Formats: sequence, C-alpha cells, structure tokens
Amino acid sequence: MELKGKVALITGAASGIGESTAILFAAEGARVFLTDIDVEKGEKLAKRIEENGGEAVFFKADTAKPEDSEKSVSEILRQFGKLDIAVNNAGIGGAQQPVGEYPIEAWDKVIAINLSGVFYGMRYQIPAMLKNGAGSIINVASILGSVGFANSAAYVAAKHGVVGLTKSAALEYSAKGIRVNSVGPAFIKTPLLKGLDKDLLNQLIKVHPIGRLGMADEVAQMFLWLASDKASFATGAYYPIDGGYLAQ
Repeated sequence: MELKGKVALITGAASGIGESTAILFAAEGARVFLTDIDVEKGEKLAKRIEENGGEAVFFKADTAKPEDSEKSVSEILRQFGKLDIAVNNAGIGGAQQPVGEYPIEAWDKVIAINLSGVFYGMRYQIPAMLKNGAGSIINVASILGSVGFANSAAYVAAKHGVVGLTKSAALEYSAKGIRVNSVGPAFIKTPLLKGLDKDLLNQLIKVHPIGRLGMADEVAQMFLWLASDKASFATGAYYPIDGGYLAQ
C-alpha cells in the first residue's frame, strides 16, 4: 500500500492513462478524486473503484477553465481535508495540420487544455499542498515535450510548455516540500489513438524500438513511483516512458 492515507487528484481520469492511474492509486491505498468532462465514464469508474474496496469521488471539471480547477481543489479539501498528490493528466491530441494551415480555434483549444490546464491545476493545488508541508505533483507531458512531430504544432508546443512549467514550479516549491515532475509517455494504447487508420498505427509501432505501443498501466506505474515516498529525492525532472523512442 504505497499510498495509504494519501489523497490524490487525477484529471482526465475517465479513460486511458487517467483511468489506469486511478485504479492503481486506489489499489495502493489512496483516496482518489477523479475529474473529467465525461460524467458517465467518470461516475462508472468511481463506482468500480468503490466496489473493489477503494475510495473514490468523481467531480465534473474542465481543466481549460481555471474556476473548475479552483472548485476541484476546494471540493477535495471539503471532502478529504487535504491534498497530497496531483496528476495533471487531462489532454487532447488536436488537429493534424502544418503550422501555415493550422486552425486558430484548434490551436487555442489544445493550448487551453494541455498547457493552461496544467498551470490552472497547479495554481490551486500548490496552496493546498503547502498547508500540508508536502506533496507530489505529476504533470503529464509526452515524448513530444522533448522533440518535434510534423503536423502537431499545438500539441508539441503545449507539451514542451508543460516540461518547462514543471521545472519552474519545482525550483520554486521543492524546498517547501512539494515535488514537481513531468512524465513523457510515447504513443500509448488509449482512446486518443482510436481514430488512426491501421497503416498509420503500424507506422507508429515501428518508430518504437521496443516494437510495440505502450500500455496505460505501464505509465501509471511510473506515476505511482513519483507519487510515493520512494521518489523523495526526485523533483524538477522529466521522465520519458517511451519504449526507446527518444534514444534514436
């Protein structure tokens, strides 16, 4: 029970990496507070965790709205009295267009969710954690927080931003007991990849030296380590979990 007695907030928790993280954290003893815009899936997940002996609460929140991040933290403090762990996971893929043709609205939406959403989350999570004198924040970046990818300018820019934002926050708050790290998954088998055709999916598999896509559970295990006391000296870092993608 690595997280026994801890309270964890997970954004984008209704599916994919967020869902796997919620299930794992609850199994490791954390009381999990799940947020997402998909109410049906979020409530089903919370119920599933409860039925398996865990403690979970679902709260509808849009990370692109700062007021939703504020409400989420206020509700956590009301129900659980503290916040120990935050996994800022919510994100979207966005449009696939070259920079000179990229739709302005699509750019704004990706930046709002994938980058501003992480800032809004930390803006309210950090004051709550300071009351404890400790906390672990895990921001979900991507391998594309380190390298480029054609026709995905908004996503790449947002994820690079998450890595930089994480480093700045770590410098500001690590001495106050709050560790802040980012994780860079490669292409993971989640609903984000559902719309890709088979040929493109096979191409993506080939660019991972390990010979396959990652699984959400594998990423969740990285989060578990960073959330736990075992990672007590880990802060301000970017941790790829990428099947060798960035080694090329």
